[in-house]
Amino acid sequence: MGKVLRFAAFLLAAAAVAAGCSGPDSREENTSATPGWQRTADTPVTLSWYINFSWFTSTWDDSLVARTITEETGAELHFITPSGNEWEKLNSMMASDTLPDFVTLGHWEPQVNQMIADGQVLALNQLADTYDPYFWEVAHPQRVAWYTMPDGNLYAYPNSSYAPSDYEQYNNIGANQAFLVRRDIYEGLGSPDMTTPEGFIQAVRNAAAQYGSLDGQPLIPIGLYDFDKDGCYSLEAILMNLLAVPFERDGAAYDRYTDPDYITWLKAFRQLCHEGYFPADIFVDRRLQTAEKVADGRYFCMLYQHTDIADQQKVVYEKYPGCQYIAVDGPKNAAGDPHTLPGVGINGWTVTLVGNNCKTPDRAIQLLSYLISEHGQLTTYCGVEGVTYDKVDGIPVIRPDVLALLNRDRVEYNRLYAADNTYWMLQDLAMQQQWQPEQHPPLDQPRQWTYPYTIYTGQYETTYAIGSEEANIHGKIREEWGRTLPQLLMADSDETFDRLLDSFCRKRDALGFALVQKEATRQMAAAKDRL
Repeated sequence: MGKVLRFAAFLLAAAAVAAGCSGPDSREENTSATPGWQRTADTPVTLSWYINFSWFTSTWDDSLVARTITEETGAELHFITPSGNEWEKLNSMMASDTLPDFVTLGHWEPQVNQMIADGQVLALNQLADTYDPYFWEVAHPQRVAWYTMPDGNLYAYPNSSYAPSDYEQYNNIGANQAFLVRRDIYEGLGSPDMTTPEGFIQAVRNAAAQYGSLDGQPLIPIGLYDFDKDGCYSLEAILMNLLAVPFERDGAAYDRYTDPDYITWLKAFRQLCHEGYFPADIFVDRRLQTAEKVADGRYFCMLYQHTDIADQQKVVYEKYPGCQYIAVDGPKNAAGDPHTLPGVGINGWTVTLVGNNCKTPDRAIQLLSYLISEHGQLTTYCGVEGVTYDKVDGIPVIRPDVLALLNRDRVEYNRLYAADNTYWMLQDLAMQQQWQPEQHPPLDQPRQWTYPYTIYTGQYETTYAIGSEEANIHGKIREEWGRTLPQLLMADSDETFDRLLDSFCRKRDALGFALVQKEATRQMAAAKDRL
């Protein structure tokens, strides 16, 4: 993470951990600290929480989990989400110094470092020392060490974080990215080989020709993530990882965008677009529209994260038996190498910070401690014993009626219970593995399919500090790619495609791509040292 990835910072935090501490100062006296949330549970407080994802629609209503957390901590939550562009909303709050009590955003976002550098967030270690020493009993020491800044302070705490050792300990850590096909169509076509460009193109053609609609809704041959100002996640990271495009070569960050296999496959998608298999909706649909179409079984195949359509999968499974989406081997490189799908690294997915405007920082750190504790994780994941689950031989087992509702109607499940990581901002997936119920059939297959392809790639995650030369260059390159990618797909020939791609590469080089690659290589080397 930019300046965070410094070996010196790691030595500082690692030395503290090695000395038996969880932060900058010795805390051996806090080994039996009383949880702060237990001391203040009778005093109501409302905390504001900004979630930097426009698709987040959960509220703090009268669900079982929300009610239980409020009863146990005294805290109610008021969620704030952007209605449009996430960066515009977050940057506006930063510029006006109006950050709420909590801020959750992707760990890779440059605003993380900017908020820290500008003093707009509070140090969690200082809040813990002052208001809630219990934090040090429940905070994960490796995550604390990783996120401790060079100044010795911890400002951000991650969710969904895995250390490399977790991949050695568990054999059921899967990736989210997958190549998905609608089972009935795929099998009806004879389970075609879609690992080569030729096989992929022909399978799409045959699906469109032989399966026109489902319940009167026209079939969409390919499903992708949004096309935004930076490009399309499906046709970048997911496609590259399916193709096992390397992240580095000869100790330097590799230019994945000019990899020969990647270019070959982009041209295959150009061919499909030219033949009319990319309807206009693909270029304008947002995630909510895509989710609605998944629930209607509209897509033949998808380059997508299977976890992002879990709720829709259940709808398809119940409404259209046999039409659910399954994961199969998808696009591969010319050598036929196995996919290399990234599992979550120690960075995790998002990070949560406490804004410096927080009027009740004691309650903020106490709620954070509650949520990352085993009790808090059990509550947000499984719910409440005797209501949503029962203990069987000491292990929480979700009640059949609750599990059936979860698999049938997520909206109603959230209204009544809101467990199963409805409030995912501080979810600890590694801890939650001990409680995972048997997966609903349509969800289990894609998850298990990823197991043999999942690799650790945390050392390649790169973030550029806002205002830095590298950040400015990277941002301009991303926007140039966002303009170029649709043009590549809509090109009338491979020759036009080549000219457009060459133009992009020349513009990218002129903007300073070499400097960005140099910084990415530096961060990669630093991350390897720290890991």
